[in-house]
Amino acid sequence: MLMTSRRFAVRALLACTVLGFASQTLAQSVFKITAIPDESPTELARKAAPLVAYLSQKLGMTVEFTPVSDYAAAVETLVNKQVDMAWFGGFTFVQANVRSGGKVTPLVQRAEDANFKSVFITSQPGILALSDLKGKTLSFGSASSTSGHLMPRNYLLDAKINPDTDLKRVAFSGAHDATIAAVAAGKVDAGALNVSVWDKFVADKKVDTSKVRVFYTTPAYFDYNWTVHADMPPALKDKITRAFLDLNSSTPEGKALLDLQRASRFIPTQAANYKGIEAAARSAGLLK
Repeated sequence: MLMTSRRFAVRALLACTVLGFASQTLAQSVFKITAIPDESPTELARKAAPLVAYLSQKLGMTVEFTPVSDYAAAVETLVNKQVDMAWFGGFTFVQANVRSGGKVTPLVQRAEDANFKSVFITSQPGILALSDLKGKTLSFGSASSTSGHLMPRNYLLDAKINPDTDLKRVAFSGAHDATIAAVAAGKVDAGALNVSVWDKFVADKKVDTSKVRVFYTTPAYFDYNWTVHADMPPALKDKITRAFLDLNSSTPEGKALLDLQRASRFIPTQAANYKGIEAAARSAGLLK
């Protein structure tokens, strides 16, 4: 009787162990991604859905898109391994890299991100240069945005304009499209945002360029990338990288995905590309 009980206990333990391994394997078969909310939730979801389907096919596992409320949440979800991969701007990558002690790795970026720019827009006829912003109101995007805050602030400081003391008021819209809306509605005199979103709005005729115009374009810098955990298995990193590098505008699927991502193609990237962003963030007092 005692032997039978022991055998039952051992079998039960083995069954639990097997179920545990099965559960763990199942959990690992779901690959979670997120993105900084630099545009409206509906636009982010529209861009994510086809990419999720493509990556699911290429990686051979279920891929899920997990939206987050703000830029800081995107950083924390990746650093705390609540997601496997995140679409970061240059500054949010730097924040994640510092926050994790160098335990995150950027894999790929759009070719355009190696030569990215921000634009300053206005509806005021008297604003023709950065110097004309003194005493005016200005909207950035998110405080953690590279192209909607950090780099525009950096170039304002280079022009001897301190946004915190030389402008009448500084606002944060939270997203690039919201910045365009604020300028168009006359809520602020000017706004700073990424050139990609601006070009998209112009192409889609979502902004009246007879009323809202670009008056300054920044020099180029490195920006967005797809980042993963540094300790992710090398084979999986390679598989993800290859999936992005394989996207080609000569195929219908590739063109559709690249158009949604506003990319001509994806290229490999590395952490060293973002040293300039980190230096700018520290110089502006935005990274301690």
